[in-house]
Amino acid sequence: MTQFEKVFRNSALHPKPVGLVLQYGTAGFRTNAKELDHIMFRMGLLAVLRSKKTKATIGVMVTASHNPEEDNGVKLVDPMGEMVTPSWEEYSMQLANAEQDVLLTALKDVIEKEAISMDQDANIFIGKDTRPSSEKLSQAVSDGVMSLGGHVHDYGVVTTPQLHFMVRCQNTQGCYGSPTMEGYYRKLSQAFVQLTKHAPNRTDDQKHLLVDGANGVGALRLRDMERFLQNQLQISLFNDCREGKLNFQCGADYVKVQQKPPQGVEMSVGERCCSFDGDADRIVYYYKDSDGCFHLQDGDKIATLIGTFLKDMLTQAGLDLQVAVVQTAYANGSSTRYLEDVLKVSWCTTGVKHLHHAAQEFDIGVYFEANGHGTVLFSNAAVHKIEKLAQDSSIKNEKKRTAAQLLHSTINVINQAVGDAISDMLLVEGVLAVQGLSVQQWDAIYSDLPNRQRKIKVADRRVITTTDAERRVVTPPGLQEAVDMLVKKYPQSRAFVRPSGTEDIIRVYAEADTQENTDALAQEVCLAVYRLAGGVGEEPKPDAV
Repeated sequence: MTQFEKVFRNSALHPKPVGLVLQYGTAGFRTNAKELDHIMFRMGLLAVLRSKKTKATIGVMVTASHNPEEDNGVKLVDPMGEMVTPSWEEYSMQLANAEQDVLLTALKDVIEKEAISMDQDANIFIGKDTRPSSEKLSQAVSDGVMSLGGHVHDYGVVTTPQLHFMVRCQNTQGCYGSPTMEGYYRKLSQAFVQLTKHAPNRTDDQKHLLVDGANGVGALRLRDMERFLQNQLQISLFNDCREGKLNFQCGADYVKVQQKPPQGVEMSVGERCCSFDGDADRIVYYYKDSDGCFHLQDGDKIATLIGTFLKDMLTQAGLDLQVAVVQTAYANGSSTRYLEDVLKVSWCTTGVKHLHHAAQEFDIGVYFEANGHGTVLFSNAAVHKIEKLAQDSSIKNEKKRTAAQLLHSTINVINQAVGDAISDMLLVEGVLAVQGLSVQQWDAIYSDLPNRQRKIKVADRRVITTTDAERRVVTPPGLQEAVDMLVKKYPQSRAFVRPSGTEDIIRVYAEADTQENTDALAQEVCLAVYRLAGGVGEEPKPDAV
């Protein structure tokens, strides 16, 4: 039996529902788990081709992140732990949506276009989250891999960032770290302990952190990691998979959207709390003040804390390296104004893949979406300069030597492959400790402007095109002028509109000095979009928020 005959035979065991079409988005394929068996098998096939093409290990992660428990999904991980390159997203849809009788044709088309040698070895790392469907679906991925002669290393239940870390370690021959769970725990925890050595007088209260694990894999793996932290972080873990559903009334997305604590977390006044999402690639912080008011520290606040810390350390170390914070149009205007006074702010199109790519253009690039997904990237040249200075025993200036050592530990506590809730948590905790900041002092760095997001249904989202990182409209004519006129009516205001990437709706964002003015501006911009961009149905009403 030839290799392709084996693929054809085995694919019949993972049949595609006739007519079903799915899109590979920023989060990979994601939908109800019952519709994904054929997708998983075919992504196993594609991972083998990608491995043969790159002559490197490729990752396949089975997860649906912050989605409800009945959903699932899959995404591919490229050799340096980054998301798969966009041209191969197209191939993924080509394979996923091919009907059974043309699957081999679609497969051979990829092989031909990419000039792939089928004699090349293929190695695939597989990980999965805690969903009930993940076991069966990850087996379907393995079936696809082995049908094309690939080799599988199944890591079992891991966070998404841990799988990205393993892939990067494997393909750098261990230079980035050891591609094992213990290797991950040791690298990050040792760096965190080194950071906190520069804050020796912390009390137990200052070391204490409440963590909402979203009843997901992040809770399990954080529990495994605790023994490596040498009591430098004292964690009270809630929503830890012992009871409760994944992401139900808990997790980073719930906290961000609802602007309130997750179920099951009892917060004292001023106590630091954070929430992971279901696969632990997002994190948000929050606390309750003496009046009982809830305060959210989202991705903008995290980026500001880290960016300013790195800038301070570079200055103290005397290193001429450029640090930049990369933002999208959704970043709160207050964070942008604060950062622009301190360091460089760069803009890019919405989406993690765009942020990651833009951050690579700087010596040190910090990026976080408001939802808490983000990381820090260091260029090879920056890493070399920092390591050289940190190891230079001839430095007499203690402040300079300490700053270099802090920067070196910061590099190692960060998972540069992808946003990682556990890594980002350790980084935030380390920075707060070194700088002696309470969560309230961190929050007081700047005050967020009130903001509002709205959606308008249109006949065709393609009528709206944008420029300047989606902050300004090019077409239809007159819409940007209308938005500009409306913005002038309200103090400290800003607004933009952008088309959805997947459906015929237009997204509207507005912010201003008060919530009342913000909502009024959002409503007026919605009406402008409805009238100038082909809105459908009834005119938007002020209460449709």
